[in-house]
Amino acid sequence: MNIAISELNAVDHSVVSKDRWLAARKTLLAREKELTRLQDQVARERRALPWVRVEKDYVFDTLDGQRSLAELFEGRGQLLVQHFMFAPGWEQGCKSCSYMADHNDGANIHLAQRDVTLLVVSRAPLADIERFRQRMGWKFKWVSSHDTDFNHDFGVNFTQDEMSSGKVDYNYVRQPFPHEEAPGISVFHRNDAGDVFHTYSRYGRGVEVMMHTYGLLDLTPKGRDEDGLDYPMAWVRHHDRYETPAKAATACCAPKA
Repeated sequence: MNIAISELNAVDHSVVSKDRWLAARKTLLAREKELTRLQDQVARERRALPWVRVEKDYVFDTLDGQRSLAELFEGRGQLLVQHFMFAPGWEQGCKSCSYMADHNDGANIHLAQRDVTLLVVSRAPLADIERFRQRMGWKFKWVSSHDTDFNHDFGVNFTQDEMSSGKVDYNYVRQPFPHEEAPGISVFHRNDAGDVFHTYSRYGRGVEVMMHTYGLLDLTPKGRDEDGLDYPMAWVRHHDRYETPAKAATACCAPKA
């Protein structure tokens, strides 16, 4: 079915004169500008959200030893955390979270110029994290929240009791979820006194903001080309595991709206 959709886009798509194309493009441009203005408005509302002081003392395992949440800011005022699905005992990190993380190194240098430290956090032991990070060739900092409640407290890890109930609290609603681990992004602010505040978190398809490849795919004739797949992101592999041609596979996490 996926191939048929691709063939339809390539073979049966309408072809018009340049004038008709330009008229259609201007109509779409008006919608795009409307969306941009809405995104700007929502961003302002996001920045206006109230904050919650982080009272719990979380301690993370890092390559530089144990560090508190406040120390992970590395002197900057803002901390952006990718909650990466990698639980204790897993052989490797989640494919979809890896696809998300593939975009981090390019963004990192620019985020640092805007007072933002980008950090990846997982529950797996630091040794497992470091082995996988080296395999993937990533440079960003990745710490372990092993033996802390950090992932659970910020909505991306669920207890066995929560899982056995059939529904968990994820993305601000109670819903079924197939894994004890979930993807997410959390943002924190540290003031001059060293106090840390939780300012924002997003989950589900909201994490696509860090998946810049999707934005580029959305510009192309085939788009994401996922309509015929069993799950969104089923085509994704760890970047060192892609085959030619790619074969569909079930993603370990498929963000939903």
